[in-house]
Amino acid sequence: MNTSLISVGRPDRRAWSAVGSMTMCVALLIASEFMPVSLLTPIARDLSATDGMAGQAISISGLFAVVTSLLVPTVASRFDRRQVLASLTALMLASLVVIALAPNFATLMSARALLGVTIGGFWALSTATVMRLVPKADVPKALGVLYMGNAAATALAAPMGSYLGGVIGWRGVFWALVPFAAFNLVWQWRSLPRLPRQAPIPARHVVALLKRPHVAVGMAGVMLTFGGAFATFTYLRPFLESRTDPNLPQLSALLLALGVAGFAGTYAATAMVPRHLYRMLRGLPLALAAVTLLLLPTGHLLWAVGCTMAVWGTLNSAIPVTWSNWLALGVSDEPEAGGGLMVAAIQLAIMLGAALGGFLLDHVSIAATFAGGTALLVLASLAVGNGRRLQGARGTRGTTDA
Repeated sequence: MNTSLISVGRPDRRAWSAVGSMTMCVALLIASEFMPVSLLTPIARDLSATDGMAGQAISISGLFAVVTSLLVPTVASRFDRRQVLASLTALMLASLVVIALAPNFATLMSARALLGVTIGGFWALSTATVMRLVPKADVPKALGVLYMGNAAATALAAPMGSYLGGVIGWRGVFWALVPFAAFNLVWQWRSLPRLPRQAPIPARHVVALLKRPHVAVGMAGVMLTFGGAFATFTYLRPFLESRTDPNLPQLSALLLALGVAGFAGTYAATAMVPRHLYRMLRGLPLALAAVTLLLLPTGHLLWAVGCTMAVWGTLNSAIPVTWSNWLALGVSDEPEAGGGLMVAAIQLAIMLGAALGGFLLDHVSIAATFAGGTALLVLASLAVGNGRRLQGARGTRGTTDA
């Protein structure tokens, strides 16, 4: 197949199949990375850890994702991108097996570190790969499809993890992901075209992007937004168990409401981004902060918590869509280096946000955890401002709201 036709002409069915395989990988990565959120209590109990310690299973994958995302653009530029993505998917498959077999907390953390390598590498390459698979005009649509994997995983992973964890145990939940990961590996290998190596990308190029003022501001906004969101999201189950006290079906239903709403958020964000990107980058974290605080006084009412969590899920799922589109506009000349930098910022934020939330949960209260997340989200909105600081000299004016 002539891969040049994929990147500059009308995308063929194989190109969209490749986007589909990447979307499935995104869903599996999200499910694998954040499955401990819905299984936090049983994992902690089985491995003799506190809820805060179990939450660090999110942090450790974030740490290794940070390191990998900064290095992978340099390493991947020397190889066929198809081989790199397939290798990362195979590593995810291996990590799931080790997690399911983990006899102790240390082994679990080691397996989560392997998963972090896949997360950092895949996400760092995803936007740049999509930009090579489809014409420029179809990039927002393809990115929207990619993030539908995010929405699907958010919709299904938490409630299914919670429910199945009560039926087959948390280890059984991770075993259930293994055949899906194996299928995805085969699909990727068959659908992705050869994406020959490009000119080497020195590692310094990734960090050098921070010298561009709009990129530095963007990364600050990314970190504050994702840090605030995950300081809360990681500890939703302990919040529900302490405030709402649902039974297992009710807990699964609440997490399902959170996840299904993600489809609406992803779809709406994809449609609105071309005209309202900068308003969304500013407004989404502020709205998410308000909804986070609203959970505290309504936590004892099952119906109110369900409605509030649905709104929370809608807002939260829109955030990665907006930032990925900003990346495609704001760092269009260095998409792989920019992707590596953004993934590093996101994963570092997730790691620090989960760590902050866990510390506040163990040493203060769940209310303090939510308040800390809210504060970070408000700071994110202030950092973005009216969006002008996110526009570079080359122009990132692909929207009409700035």
